[in-house]
Amino acid sequence: MPSNKQMNGQPRPNNTLDQYELPPARKDKQRLRIAWRKSWQEDGFLYQRWEDVFQARHAGWHEIATWIKAAALFAGLSLIVMMVDTAGNIASATLKGLSGAPATGAGDGSGLWGTVDHPIRMFLADQAAHLSVAPAALYAFWQLTGLLGLIGGFLGNAGARIAWLLFGTGSLAMIWSAAPAGGRAAATGLAALMWALASTFALRGLTLRPIVHNHPPQYQFNPALHLHATIPAPTPAGDDLGPGNVHPLQR
Repeated sequence: MPSNKQMNGQPRPNNTLDQYELPPARKDKQRLRIAWRKSWQEDGFLYQRWEDVFQARHAGWHEIATWIKAAALFAGLSLIVMMVDTAGNIASATLKGLSGAPATGAGDGSGLWGTVDHPIRMFLADQAAHLSVAPAALYAFWQLTGLLGLIGGFLGNAGARIAWLLFGTGSLAMIWSAAPAGGRAAATGLAALMWALASTFALRGLTLRPIVHNHPPQYQFNPALHLHATIPAPTPAGDDLGPGNVHPLQR
């Protein structure tokens, strides 16, 4: 007769609660199920994270969980990087389309940008012949003035906005003076449109409407009762006689 612990060459369970050993694959699945259920219990990891997300809808920035703040900042930075990269590609394609052909060292008059840039280069080169300054230095100073005026005006600096206005009007005057007679009006008008579009950034927030501060008067009423009491003058020392009294020596 086989022993109680052996049956057909296999170990026999001691009681009905004993089970045979599960295969490794089934063990892993069972462990995953147990871990999943424990994580959704009241003190589980996933339960706590879900509570953080649920409470974040009604909490302020300082009360939100740290991991939610980190995820939001990471997502925001990623979105900014994508937007900057996309804006760079769009700006590069736009500038290539405006320029038409690559500009040479003396400036190329082809393309929309060349129509505006070439007269300015010609005007500065013609004026530099009467000055002790190289044309390249004048052109670089003109570019630097426009760049600082654009950036400073966007940041709200009053001086930079004044420089931007002078830069635009001076550029229009140079284009009108140096552009060919047949296309002078078109070149100046095109430059004015470009300057107006750029002014939406340089003059951001500037308004010509007067700002009126209407503050209603603040009246304060403080009732007070003033009583004027007359205090009798004090009698001299040693004079205790009243109007009806007579000194003993006068009797």
